[in-house]
Amino acid sequence: MNLPHLDQALVETQKITGYLLSEENSGGKAAFFVAMGFSEAQPEALRQALLAHAATHEVARISETIHGVKYSIDGTMQTPDGRAVLVRAVWIVDAGGEVPRLVTAYPL
Repeated sequence: MNLPHLDQALVETQKITGYLLSEENSGGKAAFFVAMGFSEAQPEALRQALLAHAATHEVARISETIHGVKYSIDGTMQTPDGRAVLVRAVWIVDAGGEVPRLVTAYPL
């Protein structure tokens, strides 16, 4: 199964610059993504890589929460420096909604 409504999926700039690439908020995630060639100066590169990751790999796990339905996707993701790294991305479709938005991503 693919991520539902992938064509509408949201990866907010604040999620990238204020969380995934922020050493203050993401712990080791930022160090990992920066080491792979991603940067706060070019958040679009990580956004596109995460969307491509979701388009390339099927959903590995689905869980229902009070906030909505979460979809975990595991697989390789292309990086700006040419590597293919194994990443888990977690998306949520908020309760009552249809559009998935990125919750988090991290190396496996």
